[in-house]
Amino acid sequence: MKPLHGIRIADFTVHAAGPFCTHILSQLGAECIKIESAARPDIFRKPHAVYGRLGPATFDQVASNKLSIRLNLKSAEGVALAKRLVGISDVAAESFRAGVMQRLGLGYEELQAVKRDIVMVSISSSGQTGPDSHYAGYAPLFGAWGGLGYLTGYRDGPPVEMRHVMDHSVGLNAALATVAALHKRRLTGEGSHIDVAAREVATSLIAESFLAAAAGHELVRSGNEDAICAPHGVYASAEHDRWVTLAVRTDEEWQRLIAVMGRPELGMDARFRDQVSRHAARAELDAIVGAWLATCDPEAIVETLQQNGIAAHISWTARDIVEDPHLRARRAIVEVPEGDTGAMRAAVGAPARFSRSENPSIKRGTPKLGEDEAYVFGELLGLSTREYQRLVDDRIIH
Repeated sequence: MKPLHGIRIADFTVHAAGPFCTHILSQLGAECIKIESAARPDIFRKPHAVYGRLGPATFDQVASNKLSIRLNLKSAEGVALAKRLVGISDVAAESFRAGVMQRLGLGYEELQAVKRDIVMVSISSSGQTGPDSHYAGYAPLFGAWGGLGYLTGYRDGPPVEMRHVMDHSVGLNAALATVAALHKRRLTGEGSHIDVAAREVATSLIAESFLAAAAGHELVRSGNEDAICAPHGVYASAEHDRWVTLAVRTDEEWQRLIAVMGRPELGMDARFRDQVSRHAARAELDAIVGAWLATCDPEAIVETLQQNGIAAHISWTARDIVEDPHLRARRAIVEVPEGDTGAMRAAVGAPARFSRSENPSIKRGTPKLGEDEAYVFGELLGLSTREYQRLVDDRIIH
């Protein structure tokens, strides 16, 4: 049995941050019912010709494992049906701009009246309260607004846009908060309204910047540099577009590195005599190490460096990850069914394993819009076939 077996989620989330939250929870065993409409489907359902396929690849990464129903939330009957679904659920998740759910008649107070102990998680750019709560936002804005983007990039370049890493970081934080709220409910019988602000997630990732500012310093963009390690960076190898990541922290590691390089004389160079000196001369050191690695076979040199206790690895591509036997063995890479076309490989496995319960997994692929309505409206909500058809004809289920 999975950790969240028996938990049901009414999933109103859209795009990536919110859907990734519920996607993680579904892998942990929750039954997740995604609510959309033909008039306003999740924008990530839109097909786009990337990754060598015409299907909505981004949507696959956050919607597999879920059930799908259609509901027109602009209609009173559609809202009433949504409330009935919340009434038999444990969690209601949404990721609209602050205030949208209230205007639809599905705010926390309304849902609490339907299900007293409901856990509602609201994910937005700036939170449900405060002077900026009305602002819309997407992943690049989260990183920029939260200060993470300013610190990302090279010294001589502009801030770098942060994309999916922000959406997925927000989703992970929201999933953690949801599990905490469910734990509280189990202990006290009380529900919760969780307010997750995406820009605050970004800000939580730059705490060292606040410490530096308090001490009178300001951190700046530093590219692949590290505040302590040298050499430290990503270096070209002898193979085209095959890059080696290397990090040396201690004097002992430095001695092992120059032995592998066959450059013992570097140990006598005053510029590189200790960690402080090496860091001060990191530009010169990078040139030396980079010239050496540019002559090396990437796989072979990484194996040699690892055997000598030096932190090094190839900067993997998506293909490397998908084909990695270690990740396959841990089911971090899973085969996700895709309609009539067989199976596709997708790096969507939840990054956690449990010793005394069934591990996270994906049991089904991306649902077609409305494909689970017989189960949800029929079995769960008890609608007759005739009533279901009337709602379809009246475009309430649409």
